[in-house]
Amino acid sequence: MTQNDLARARQEIDALDEQIQALISQRARIAQQIALIKQRMGDTGDHYRPSREAEVLRAVIARNRAGGGPLTDETIARLMREIMSACLSLESPLTIAYLGPEGTYTQAAVLKHFGDSVRARAANAIDEIFRDVESGAADYGVVPVENSIGGVVSHTLDELVHTPLRICGEVTLPVHHHLLSQAETLSQVTKIYAHPQSFAQCRKWLDAKLPRAVREPVSSNGQAAAQAREEGASVAAIASLQAGRIHALNILAANIEDDPSNTTRFLVLGKQDPAPTGQDLTSIVLTGHRNQPGSLLKLLQPLADAGLDMTRIESRPVKDSAVRDYYFFIDFAGHAADPDVRAVLDALNNAAAFFKVLGSYPRAVV
Repeated sequence: MTQNDLARARQEIDALDEQIQALISQRARIAQQIALIKQRMGDTGDHYRPSREAEVLRAVIARNRAGGGPLTDETIARLMREIMSACLSLESPLTIAYLGPEGTYTQAAVLKHFGDSVRARAANAIDEIFRDVESGAADYGVVPVENSIGGVVSHTLDELVHTPLRICGEVTLPVHHHLLSQAETLSQVTKIYAHPQSFAQCRKWLDAKLPRAVREPVSSNGQAAAQAREEGASVAAIASLQAGRIHALNILAANIEDDPSNTTRFLVLGKQDPAPTGQDLTSIVLTGHRNQPGSLLKLLQPLADAGLDMTRIESRPVKDSAVRDYYFFIDFAGHAADPDVRAVLDALNNAAAFFKVLGSYPRAVV
């Protein structure tokens, strides 16, 4: 390649950048027009539509695959997500509650799902996220619900039983844990802070590398990083790279999770019911009638009869119950607006002692 070839290639990139910028500005102006149209129609709420955004991102990925890349699906979806986020902020800026402090994986899930053009509001506990959205202090909340290694997040399931909020979406986030500290070497570390789930996800590595270090559970990995910063070089935290940058900590070891496919699933909580997209999940919670043999089988039978794909089932004991009773949390493919699904929900409602639809929402796109 000659210098002339390089110069021509750069000119082509400059011309494309100019076109891209002009098109993004045009998209933003149309987003402003949409906001005005909705206001005239009496729609004064937030303008975030989970179903619409999921459909746009799926179309982006389909075009990327049809065109052969070269950017990955995740990269092209992230770029489009940021454009949509910036345009949506011109219509109605969103406040999203998440499990703080800054630097947690839940904050990373917020940014992945909503983009950077939102106001992220840190909460101290999962129940506080629910209260922020219920009270209107936040438009939506993002909460962890399960990890591929550590299992379910029981606090989230317990709150879902009684909240009036709806599940509006899901986020799946690959989780890579790092050991962060002001120390320079592993031999200096005598105490480690982390969320209990993170300790579970890194147990084998910790047993092999730092078996004598004291493990102190805290409410979030963001807090763990803050503690490591405050307490000096003998203390480490299991947290994200973002938390390490925020608190100026060294990376003593990277990717210490026992399973490299470690993934956490998060739920998006709000007050709306997303429209069907054709690729949806429905989440429910129910209990069977006491002292009836085969009650769980009877609850699951309508799903099997309808041929609906059940993607998850979890149980949690009913609090304050005089006898041992359980809530069953079930996810299955389909949307409550589908006639077949509606019939199944009606059958479950009739068969269960307690029944609640937690939401129908688009599957995570990437």
